[in-house]
Amino acid sequence: MTSVSPTPSSAFGAALVSAALLLPSMQFAYAETAPERGVVSLKYLNYQDSQSADTPVTAGLLSKDRIAVNALSIMTVMPVAGEWSVGVSFMEDSVTGASPAYHSSGFPESKSDTKSGASGELRRAADLQLTRYFPQGSVTAGTSYSKESDYVSRSCSLQGSLSTEDKNTTFTLGGSFTDDSIDLNKPNVVLSKQQLAAEKKHVVAALAGVTRVLTKQDIVQFNLGYSNGNGYYTDPYKDPDNRPRDRNSFTALGRWNHHFDGTDGTARLSYRFYSDTFGIRAHTLDAEYVQPLHHGWTLTPLLRLYTQSEADFYFTVAEEKFSGTTPPTPLPPTDGPYYTEDQRLSAFGAVTFGLKVSKQLNPDWLVDLKIEKYEQRDEWSLSGSGDPGLASFHARSIQIGVSRKI
Repeated sequence: MTSVSPTPSSAFGAALVSAALLLPSMQFAYAETAPERGVVSLKYLNYQDSQSADTPVTAGLLSKDRIAVNALSIMTVMPVAGEWSVGVSFMEDSVTGASPAYHSSGFPESKSDTKSGASGELRRAADLQLTRYFPQGSVTAGTSYSKESDYVSRSCSLQGSLSTEDKNTTFTLGGSFTDDSIDLNKPNVVLSKQQLAAEKKHVVAALAGVTRVLTKQDIVQFNLGYSNGNGYYTDPYKDPDNRPRDRNSFTALGRWNHHFDGTDGTARLSYRFYSDTFGIRAHTLDAEYVQPLHHGWTLTPLLRLYTQSEADFYFTVAEEKFSGTTPPTPLPPTDGPYYTEDQRLSAFGAVTFGLKVSKQLNPDWLVDLKIEKYEQRDEWSLSGSGDPGLASFHARSIQIGVSRKI
């Protein structure tokens, strides 16, 4: 089980995106028996984002293309002794370019985010899961590890599911612990006297959920999640930037799947609410429709709507540039005052639309292609006008996969 906030503090936001797309981190599946056959999957992801210099503040100051990601992952799930399964995955991604700009990045050059320069960044990640199946439930233990030049993350998780005797209702309970190490002894990092060359971050997360089969065509799910994090959340590659050392979050997720007998298609709808002690409130609405076609083809169009409020300590262009508010120099002690210009902590709305096409070549082989387009604007935030000084943000991703049963 993982706990992922909608606003990662690392400069490598796209690396986190690729991890979410490719790594099989704990999903709350409800299969009560071990798989009869193993599966090996290979996936490749190409991601590119950009920003448009479309505001008076940013016009002519921002380059269009920013982060580019190429990621390759391999995953296998194997049954063991009829009552167990083992899942293993490995991913490697390379990141080049600068992360999303913040509103001062076009002013003095020294304030730009320079972590992901021309030389790029390489990250490797691995995930291991072991599941034991019982007549009315399962228990899964997992561990994961990822490393890049200045960031190491280790996590472990445990989840269990229990079904009623008629198998119509399944209860799930899970927890995880994440231990991150951040190396600040790198070029382009601005350190105050209060900061050390190495930092840590710990996150403890828990989730409880219930899944209910309502009819032959309908299944619903409801999950509640909570995480408690403490440690280093500041982005050292943005100057100035100083964030609280504690971040607690709460999530509520509802899903509804409906199968249409007439077309053999399935609609999947979900809504997710997120809030945290940074002051961010976020809403996500997902919709996709899975339509099988003749000769093993399947089409899956998808739409995602997202909106969030700004963090309590986010300063807009107007607040800093035109109202006399200036960032603290040098950086303040790590207990405050808090300050950030990172647009990922601003108020904004976003739309993602995409299409997945898959082809079952034969009973053993499956290939798929998924394309997504993402656009983010400050005026789309439901919680206010956002920051009109920020450039609009765009991204597109292409994912190609092949899997084989063994």
